[in-house]
Amino acid sequence: MTKRWTVSVLTLFPEMFPGPLGASLAGRALERGVWSLETVDLRDFGIGAHRSVDDTPAGGGPGMVMRADVVAAALDHAARGHGDVPAIYLTPRGTPLTQRRVRRLAEGPGAIVLCGRFEGLDERVLEARALEQISIGDFVLSGGEVAALALMDAAVRLLPGVVGAEGSLDEESFETGLLEHPHYTRPRDWEGRAIPPVLTSGDHNKIVQWRRARARADTRRRRPDLWAAYEARKGRKPDR
Repeated sequence: MTKRWTVSVLTLFPEMFPGPLGASLAGRALERGVWSLETVDLRDFGIGAHRSVDDTPAGGGPGMVMRADVVAAALDHAARGHGDVPAIYLTPRGTPLTQRRVRRLAEGPGAIVLCGRFEGLDERVLEARALEQISIGDFVLSGGEVAALALMDAAVRLLPGVVGAEGSLDEESFETGLLEHPHYTRPRDWEGRAIPPVLTSGDHNKIVQWRRARARADTRRRRPDLWAAYEARKGRKPDR
């Protein structure tokens, strides 16, 4: 039997999981054992009677910082029995998450995901435990839990057997380096707007060509950064 994809989430709020991942396709896959989820409460490794997980920042400043000793103990606990899986810290300071990284993650055995809080995490534990730092965007959240859910959802849906029509994944945004083409369905005419005639023509080749052309046009217009990278991979200078 294929070993299930397993993720351990280190958090101060274990009650937030599985959250939305307990519903829909991800939830059904979780019930079937396609993937598994465990939470590790960082408070269980806290210091003193109050189970403190944070302290004032060295050098002064506002807020609190998560302690290296507390987080390291939780990470070491989560790593036992999981073999060689990536340990990921979700932070705005991280490398932007891409579909390519998500796919590599889904192809592996799983991950350990650390959800930050407060002003951040003591830099020493990032270095000592070789945590991979990942950002889901150029914005700041109250904590890493929402980011962890986004990362897990992106990976889980790529696992075999989660999405029914697996071929539908091939043309999604970022899989080919482009944004996905637009979609339409019934009614054929709605509020004076009609479905593009080519999509109801029955000509499969023309439909494929139209979708590819729209994907390129929309990427070029909306995401010039993606368009430049797409053109660079083909050895061309981006069109202006």
